[in-house]
Amino acid sequence: MEKLVIRDALVVNDGRSFQADVLVHGDRIERVAEEGMGAAAGAKELIARGKLLLPGAIDDQVHFREPGLTHKEDIAHGSAAAAAGGITSYMEMPNTVPQALTQELLEEKYRMGAASSVVNYSFFMGVGSHNLSEVLRTDPRTVCGLKAFLGSSTGDMVINDDAALDALFREAHMLLAIHAEHDPTIKQELEKRVARYGADIPIEEHPLIRSAEACYRSSSAAVARAKAYGTRLHVLHISTARELELFEPGPLEGKRITAEACVHHLWFSDADYRSKGTLIKWNPAVKTAADREAIRAAVNEGRIDVVATDHAPHTLEEKAQAYQQCPSGGPLVQHALPAMLELAREGVFTREQVVEKMCHAPARMFSIPDRGYIREGWKADLVLVDPESPWTVTREGLYSKCGWSPFEGQRFHNRVLRTWVNGRLVHADGRVDRNVRGERLRFDR
Repeated sequence: MEKLVIRDALVVNDGRSFQADVLVHGDRIERVAEEGMGAAAGAKELIARGKLLLPGAIDDQVHFREPGLTHKEDIAHGSAAAAAGGITSYMEMPNTVPQALTQELLEEKYRMGAASSVVNYSFFMGVGSHNLSEVLRTDPRTVCGLKAFLGSSTGDMVINDDAALDALFREAHMLLAIHAEHDPTIKQELEKRVARYGADIPIEEHPLIRSAEACYRSSSAAVARAKAYGTRLHVLHISTARELELFEPGPLEGKRITAEACVHHLWFSDADYRSKGTLIKWNPAVKTAADREAIRAAVNEGRIDVVATDHAPHTLEEKAQAYQQCPSGGPLVQHALPAMLELAREGVFTREQVVEKMCHAPARMFSIPDRGYIREGWKADLVLVDPESPWTVTREGLYSKCGWSPFEGQRFHNRVLRTWVNGRLVHADGRVDRNVRGERLRFDR
């Protein structure tokens, strides 16, 4: 097995930053030496002075569109973009074509991941209105979680029948992740805009149609159900200040109800619709600067437990359509970690908080063994970052199949130089080795 010594890196791990040498042997971290280490027989060496060494990020929400929607994205391209952005493990959503609503369809997605994913992978089991018996067959040790859409988004996968929801929340035997928006409220607001604007609804109306009220009505009802039934609930992509009152601050440990924020809700505000247009049309919508600031504060105080991407590409042709035809979502995995480190540079977070929310906390939340930290004996999922290497996002060098980014034109200072997955170098200096294959994630439940 190959050996590699990463020398004199600034390791950001376990709530602190410290200089260390890190020895990788095969797919594991063999030694973390703060005092430095001598020569390691047969090992290659990489001098990392002035560079950051982070655990690989774990993204608990991506849409890689395979099967059925591969004109937008696929596992090969999406995982390559993830590797280029320092994400070494992902959890992918079930609203593909066909939707992953049976164990057989779910396992077919795992076969696709094994065939083409250059980073580690897991896939959520989809919940519909009539597949609870299939849902309950899901093995918590080999599948990251269950996913239910309590509001409509991309595709028609939605569950809003009270009896079906009660049964799901009562019987769910593992983490249940939800998209929470209240469809009747959204429909009412949309009808008002159609009456006023006809077919030419301005994109600036999106956060008023997909309103804070629509988010709160759905997420608060879900939290109430989870408390009534003791469900292990995870609420995805929080986008409003008001929703934050539903979640407890403090450490992740012991929580039965947790929350995720996505990078776009931490970065953009409704003022950005003027310049970005439908490129930043997401569900839930990017809302006010006040909402953004509240979510940032919630990351710092622990009401938000993890930070993810909701990477959900569409083609530029699709995004150029009129408001009602334009799908929501955009590519984010390649730039999420640089964006978060940029916010740390600006003092919004610390580097240690970024690593906690993107690496450590997802590993603990989903009970992923031996990943998410730089620890001796653990899997060598590692990211080397130059914190003083300014660069501007352009379409050249993008790995997502859709070929665009909402961050185009953005200048970052933190550049992902190298990414290792299970000890194998998958990304180096702007190139991804597409021959590398990640592993299926396992869960200690």
